[in-house]
Amino acid sequence: MMKSSVVAAMLISLAIGTGMAFAEDAAPPANAPAANAPAAKMSTADKKAIAKSCSEQATAKGLHGKARKQFRKACKQRGGKPE
Repeated sequence: MMKSSVVAAMLISLAIGTGMAFAEDAAPPANAPAANAPAAKMSTADKKAIAKSCSEQATAKGLHGKARKQFRKACKQRGGKPE
């Protein structure tokens, strides 16, 4: 009697564990955006082009020192697009 209880408990544990393993492996729908997807890598040439564009914009605005640095940082985050 005791042996069958132990076997039943083991089978239930196995069934629950297997169900959880399959639940974790379920893939998201194909049209759902990936929440943890890494950002697309930019090439060095792209980064240089963005930096140059931001520098030219800062020069056109007549920015120097700390204001220029802050402007360029924000500009680079926008991808070099004007405000």
